[in-house]
Formats: sequence, C-alpha cells, structure tokens
Amino acid sequence: MIDLSTLTTERRNTETFNLDQMSVEEALSKMNQEDQGVATAVSLALPEIEAVTTAAITAFNKGGRLIYMGAGTSGRLGVLDAAECVPTFGVPATQVIGLIAGGDKAMTLAVEGAEDSLTLGQQDLVDLDLTDKDLVVGIAASGRTPYVIGGLDYAKSVGATTASLSCNLSAEISDHADIAIEVDCGPEFLTGSTRLKSGTAQKLILNMISTVSMIGIGKVYHNLMVDVKPTNKKLVERSKRIIMQATECEYGVAEATFEAANQDVKLAIVMILTNCNAETGREKLAKANGFVGKTLD
Repeated sequence: MIDLSTLTTERRNTETFNLDQMSVEEALSKMNQEDQGVATAVSLALPEIEAVTTAAITAFNKGGRLIYMGAGTSGRLGVLDAAECVPTFGVPATQVIGLIAGGDKAMTLAVEGAEDSLTLGQQDLVDLDLTDKDLVVGIAASGRTPYVIGGLDYAKSVGATTASLSCNLSAEISDHADIAIEVDCGPEFLTGSTRLKSGTAQKLILNMISTVSMIGIGKVYHNLMVDVKPTNKKLVERSKRIIMQATECEYGVAEATFEAANQDVKLAIVMILTNCNAETGREKLAKANGFVGKTLD
C-alpha cells in the first residue's frame, strides 16, 4: 500500500470542508484566495530555482539540453513550457524537451500504469541519447512518481545534471536529484487535485527556469524577445514592433530592415544599431555569442 498520509498535497483543506455547499460566487472567491498564496510559496524556493536556472545556462553553453520529465499534469506542464520555447526564443525543438509518462498520447488521455514504471523514464532518456552535457528536471507534485525517479537515477548514471521539482517538503524525488526544488502550497482547494495550486506553482517555476536561462544565452535584449520566430501574421507585426522598440526607428525602417535580414529580428536590430549590412551583422553577432548588447561594445 502506498502511504499518502504524509503528503501536504493529499491533506484536506480546512477552508473548503463545505465546498459542495458554497455558492458559485463563494467557491470562486475561496479558490482565488487560495491561489494568492502560491507565488509566496514559490518565493521561498528562489535559491534552488536560481541554481537550476544557472545549471540550464551551463548546459546550453556546453551544447546540452534542458529536459523536463513528469507524469500527468506535471508532465503536461513540462511539455507546454518546452514547446513554447521554440517560437518565443527561436531555439530548435531539440534544445528544450518535455517528456510525459506514456508518450504524446498521455497529453490528452491517461495512460494506465505509465507513471508507476521505474524503467519507462530511463528508456525515454535512452531514446534521447542523454549525455553528461544535459540537464534533466524531474517534475512531480507528489514528489514520489516512479517514472521520474527512474529517469533521474539514469540521468545521474550518465553524468547529466539532475534537478527535481515537487510540491511536498522532504519529497522522495529530492534524494535522487543534484538540486531539489520543494514548494509547499498547502492543501489543495479540492482535496488531492494537484492540477490546481501545485500545477500553478510548477508553471510559475518552469516559466522562471526557461525564461531566465534564455536570457542567459542572449535570447533577450533589454526586455525584448529578439529571437522570436515570426510564424504567423501576428508575430510578423510583433517582430517589427520589437525592432522599433529596440532601436527607436520608424515603422518603415523596421519593416525594410526586417526583410533585408530575412525576417531575423535580432539581426535587423544589430543592423540598425550598428549601421551595417546583414553579412556584417551576422559576423558581429557571432563574435558576441548572440548577445545584441555585446555587439555595441
């Protein structure tokens, strides 16, 4: 028998004992009130979040990858964060990867027994040809998911850096990671439903790790996402706005330079700021390791 009695995420919330008797307005107000404590709980783990983010930057600079792995909601959140890195920061889909127990079909339908397998997590990492350059972040609200534990143990065996993210203190997965992030958001609004406060906390933390690590490898200039990929009409216009904001140029200049740079936002910005052509701009960025600011030195 699995003992869940010690897990905060499984405890009943004394503030919602009469949840089924609340009006819609009362339930929504109480839920919102519960959610307000999540960011505060996350703030207590900032030192560990910083350590994981720094490890991600190190992995990227070595040519390694950031790999999230989890089951259920935890896995879905990892897949979501990884997928968003491609259009937001212009990285290849192979640089930030999300693994979910049971594979892609588990994104929409539960796969029986997948999260309970110690070997499945290992096999998913074997299939990715995991190396010692990579960072593996195991995500489990409960802190005990076998799929994640198996993956973390394998990652350690090949020399990869490992981190864990749990929403329970003294979590089991923490013992299997180099860096352990533990966030206690208190009992869920709906008992045991970790897609709620725990899921919110996980999303906040994954946002931090991916966004700040991308800043650390030159994907941002000021507070602008200069490596955005213009994959639709909205993003084409956003790209031009970013160029205008970064250089204080007029729309016509931004549009013309954007096209001259083959719709490469970062390159267009460097071309305008340093008054150079596309070829020279590419050389400047290469020397600056992709950091726009360093091309101005």
